[in-house]
Amino acid sequence: MKVIHGLKIGGLQQKIFNLMLIFILALVGAFAGMQLYQHRQLAQVVETAGLEQQVSIEESSEATMDAVLNTSMTKTTALQAYIADDLFSDVREDVLTLQTFATELFANADSFSPHPFYPPDAANDGIPSVQVQHEAGVDPQDSESLALAANMSEVLLSMFRNSKKLSSCFVATPDGNILFVDDRAGAYFEEDGSVSDFAVTSRPWYLQAVEAGDLIFTGVESDAFTEIPGLVCAAPVYRDGELVAVVGADIFLTSVQEYVENSVANGGFLCVVNENGQVLFSPNSEGTFRPALSADAPDLRQSGNAELAGFVTEALSGKTGLQRVTVDGKDYYLSGAPMATVGWTVISAVEASVCRQPTEALLQRYDDINAASLAAYRSGAVRSQRFFFLVMLLLAVLAVTAALALAKRIIRPLEHMTQRINSLREGDLLFEMEDVYRTDDEIEILAEAFASISRKTQNYIRQITEITAEKERIGTELALATRIQADMLPNIYPAFPDRPEFDVYASMDPAREVGGDFYDFFLLDDDHLCILIADVSGKGVPAALFMMASRIILASNAKMGKTPAEILTDTNAAICQNNREEMFVTVWLGILEISTGKMTAVNAGHEYPAIRHPGGSFSLFRDPHGFVVGGFDGVRYKEYEIQLEPGSRMFLYTDGVPEATDADKKMFGTDRMLEALNQHPDAPPEEMLENMRSAVNGFVRDAEQFDDLTMLALVYNGPEANKK
Repeated sequence: MKVIHGLKIGGLQQKIFNLMLIFILALVGAFAGMQLYQHRQLAQVVETAGLEQQVSIEESSEATMDAVLNTSMTKTTALQAYIADDLFSDVREDVLTLQTFATELFANADSFSPHPFYPPDAANDGIPSVQVQHEAGVDPQDSESLALAANMSEVLLSMFRNSKKLSSCFVATPDGNILFVDDRAGAYFEEDGSVSDFAVTSRPWYLQAVEAGDLIFTGVESDAFTEIPGLVCAAPVYRDGELVAVVGADIFLTSVQEYVENSVANGGFLCVVNENGQVLFSPNSEGTFRPALSADAPDLRQSGNAELAGFVTEALSGKTGLQRVTVDGKDYYLSGAPMATVGWTVISAVEASVCRQPTEALLQRYDDINAASLAAYRSGAVRSQRFFFLVMLLLAVLAVTAALALAKRIIRPLEHMTQRINSLREGDLLFEMEDVYRTDDEIEILAEAFASISRKTQNYIRQITEITAEKERIGTELALATRIQADMLPNIYPAFPDRPEFDVYASMDPAREVGGDFYDFFLLDDDHLCILIADVSGKGVPAALFMMASRIILASNAKMGKTPAEILTDTNAAICQNNREEMFVTVWLGILEISTGKMTAVNAGHEYPAIRHPGGSFSLFRDPHGFVVGGFDGVRYKEYEIQLEPGSRMFLYTDGVPEATDADKKMFGTDRMLEALNQHPDAPPEEMLENMRSAVNGFVRDAEQFDDLTMLALVYNGPEANKK
């Protein structure tokens, strides 16, 4: 490379200079050519298109006004529909919340006590309060459903207080009672001071919700006590397929009515049409758009005006855009937008004659401005052209000078960086930042990257060594934890070699190094055997620690001579005292009376046991479930009995068995589990578990184990086996 006046010919410096110079000169040339061409074209257009422009202005102006009206009116209508629909969307979410809460409440009825309820109190008029009404001849005190539903009192009261849209919210029971919250307690009394009867199960919202089997909105009707127009959103609540309640909320539509009535301005107005094509709200007191209640209003889709009928039909299904329709002898621009939640639509209407006035004013103003602009353009065009060429010449000179200086500035730190990198040797790999690299651009970033890489390279071997050592330490500790956990569970078989009346075998295969499942079995005395199996929420080390504590508490309570229900009740109380992580455990626990075969058991949210009686096959025993242990304090558990005959078999398991998943995300399931058990129904306990593990492995194949796999098998031989 040759150096001429500081410029390296053939090097990167020359290439940068050439590139910048070519770009700048091309840019200046393009601007100059564009300016000349544009000036000539504009001069020709201004001189020859005067008359044609005057003719086309009116057409284009009117088309522009129509387009603006179409865009603005359509967007405004959609926005108004969205704002109006937001009222019903929020109410819908409130009712879905009540439905979810009520479903859980009735599904777990055994966990709740009857809650007190009270009739309306005139002293509470104007104060949000919980109150009860009922049908004629119904005594609320006889209703178990109402006493259970009254546990929702605080939820209803909080929802009413926190919403400015609800006029009331309620839960009604099929036996003719309704628990509701509003601030109109004084409206529910007869002249003699008695509380008015309320036909709960014959109200439209009750009948429609039950018939639909899902959330519904009623039509607009007058309130049964205040005569204020409104509607009801209601949803049914089922337990095991049986209707147990209907929840809902009332909405007074006075705000929507006032908003629509105040929408009249400059020949335009709004109206609201329901899903049946009936005008619900409108500022008009007469004519086609006159409002009426749902029971009295005509269906606009069935009117003699075919254009209007088609427009209303389209508006109920989606946004319409702007359409011109003749209604009651006047031409209107109409735009519609649906309210998705309730199936209504908002229609904006503007008289066509009003829309023409801005167009005419715009045309006159445009003519005046155009005449003045033409004169100003001709006088300024010459001056701007001369000034432009002078500026272009000056920019070209400055660009060449700047390109040369910039090329030198860019190359200098790159040359220094190349020399420093070439000087790096083994043992001296540290590239450090210097002032020459601090250019506040990509060169400085590149230098910082080289410096960072060199530092990282020096630290890499040290970090790899430390990480490897730490990984080995963690692996050693996890392996030790696995052995400790396995040693804590019974693992010596046969477990009771001197007790031929029964045989028991269990196993646990954790999904990780340690697991959250566990099992246990031990003799409480010579005639009682306690067996249990449990599954802690979560996996890994936290679940293992929680599992150890839960097992110790369960075993301690069992060995104190308590019943299965008392064992779980006291264990739940102990765990809930210090459970800030909010973990829980599902438990199945049974105590076998060896002399009689009577098994007294309790299930806290665990899987159903599989039982086989002599001569039969394995099937699920769908025992009553209680709440999980550790869920919340104060839970009481109920126990039940199973009579085992000599030869009866019982198979207990955690959800890792039925929920074992193959590569296609399919689950093993209880049907396959029962099929595997019944292939060898007389197998001893250990073989029973080996067969089940083989069946699961054959189904899962190469898929990763999703959850801990824990199983326990019990064979009851009866007291006669001890005499053989």
